[in-house]
Amino acid sequence: MAIKRMNHAVLYVRDADRTFAFYRDLLGFRLVGEFPGAKFLQAPDSTNDHDLALFTIGEQAGDSTAGQSTVGLYHIAWEVRTLGDLQEIALKLQEAGALAGASDHSTTKALYARDPDGLEFEVCWIVPQQFLTDEVVAAKTGIRPLNLQREIERYGLETAGGLQ
Repeated sequence: MAIKRMNHAVLYVRDADRTFAFYRDLLGFRLVGEFPGAKFLQAPDSTNDHDLALFTIGEQAGDSTAGQSTVGLYHIAWEVRTLGDLQEIALKLQEAGALAGASDHSTTKALYARDPDGLEFEVCWIVPQQFLTDEVVAAKTGIRPLNLQREIERYGLETAGGLQ
């Protein structure tokens, strides 16, 4: 028995329509199904039935306290194909006021953002296997601020990321 990959995540949100518009406009998700109070979204390059389900629970819902006073999920991470994709998304998130941070984890280049309900998510590019030198792998123990332009100069704007 083996797990192949994560297929989808489900979020309780104040307003599924508003949250769908956010993921559509900033990350390119498309609607693949819905029923009253629920939306099912698929990421642009996904082959999953859906990647994200959104269930409306109403504007009266309080903020998540996961990680502060309760256990719970910290974030979901979405992987992009190229650093060019990461750069485009960074600009959209910044313009929308949703970008919360950007980190260089050596083997992963990551953006952190918050959706309309304040739920954090990550968008990342994974350094391809051919670039995983001993130095790059050893640097995984530290987190540095992401200098996206420097990483584009190092790896290229259109280099496909991920481990093949």
